[in-house]
Amino acid sequence: MTIDLKTLTISSVREMFKNGTLTSEELVQAYLDQINMKDKDINAFREVFADAIEQAKKADGIRKNNSTEAGNMPFLGIPFAVKDNMLIEGKQAGASSKILENYVGAYDATVISKLKNAGAIFIGRLNMDEFAMGGSTENSAYGVTKNPNDLSRVAGGSSGGSAASVAMDAVLVTLGSDTGGSIRQPASYCGVVGLKPTYGRVSRHGLMAMGSSLDVIGPISKTVEEAEEIFNVISGQDRYDATTLSDADVQRMIEKTSNINLKKLRVGIVPELMNMGGINPAVLKNLNDSIEKLKSAGVEVKEVSLPHIKYSLAVYYVLMPAEVSSNMARFDSIKYGGKVEGKDLLGDYLNTRGELLGKEVRRRIILGTYVLSSGYHDAYYNKANIVRDLISADFKKAYEEVDVILTPTAPSPAFKMGQNSSDPVAMYLEDIFTVTANLIGIPAISIPSGFVEIDEVNDNGEKIKLPLGIQFMAPLCREDVLFEIGKKFKAVL
Repeated sequence: MTIDLKTLTISSVREMFKNGTLTSEELVQAYLDQINMKDKDINAFREVFADAIEQAKKADGIRKNNSTEAGNMPFLGIPFAVKDNMLIEGKQAGASSKILENYVGAYDATVISKLKNAGAIFIGRLNMDEFAMGGSTENSAYGVTKNPNDLSRVAGGSSGGSAASVAMDAVLVTLGSDTGGSIRQPASYCGVVGLKPTYGRVSRHGLMAMGSSLDVIGPISKTVEEAEEIFNVISGQDRYDATTLSDADVQRMIEKTSNINLKKLRVGIVPELMNMGGINPAVLKNLNDSIEKLKSAGVEVKEVSLPHIKYSLAVYYVLMPAEVSSNMARFDSIKYGGKVEGKDLLGDYLNTRGELLGKEVRRRIILGTYVLSSGYHDAYYNKANIVRDLISADFKKAYEEVDVILTPTAPSPAFKMGQNSSDPVAMYLEDIFTVTANLIGIPAISIPSGFVEIDEVNDNGEKIKLPLGIQFMAPLCREDVLFEIGKKFKAVL
């Protein structure tokens, strides 16, 4: 049968399963065919799992023979793919780095376990910037992931494979991780939905750590409704992750913003960000158009002040490398991963890390070690934490006036491959709208908001249109606000 992969959603697939017009095996085979046809050009997948069809047949058997079990599995037979830094027992997971080539997960990450219990099928692992360090997937040791909308441009990063695979209709939904925008920015570049949950609402157990106070796992999907469904399954306290929030913690945080009326949301815009310069004119126009559409839907839009937000990027690029430096110390060629022999133990360390870690990873390790070193710890790391608290206080004050804050997701559409490779600062500036949510732990979502037509043509002679995205940021644990405003916005697009 012919399946229109472009229009499929979790809801429509479920309905087709229910009425018998589609099986999990047929759906997975259609995605495998799509991967075979398209991924040689896009490079979203690091690996397609050999047992994908076997998983699908098992799901079909459960649906056919055990209606009670099937009824307790909301994602039964739904294909997922996951970023290459999440562990699946018995599957390779390498964070797109040579140092972890052929490493096999010994257990399931908590999010994987939850999705398995919900009946999900895992069809593959996805390309990414090495150890999630980058904003373009150009730092993968296995080649860049290209943007399905224009193969000369990046898909974003670090979850570039996760976003591109959904945009190219090679899988229904994916998981990514977000340390400073690594779900939202590629979602914007590729024209899909990307959710970064509140820090602590989704377990990081089984995720390879980059910045332990910043990392969050979240979904990438075509619709807000799908992101909401996945979040509801993967969220929750986990005894293997002491930073996860209990139900009581979540309830206390929600009660602090109990004045929010989901039927009459107030949206804040931030002049300090919009007036700072360096934003592509098409992005600003798209933001203003999006504001007008929200107003037409009856949403109140007003300006709010966040005076310290201009320091977010600088704070992030002090704190994040510091945490990278600590987390990457475990890759020492002794317990796991690759090894390049030296003349002695120190030689083993130097050769292994020097040859098997990429340039961007080594750059961040060096920066982080520097800001944590004696004489610089107070000048950089401690000062950055003080400013982090000031930014958080600004947002708390702003949320007394509005329920959600709106920005562009990225300052530009997807850029050309190689355009920023020789200029790390230019690359880091692509995170300017996204890093703040990670610094203060709040949830944020990127929603497709239209396209910009550029003066280039594709192979069919048509002008290329690049996706744009807008970002909503809500108070702690108010993902429900993001889902509500996201649905309102999509309804008026």
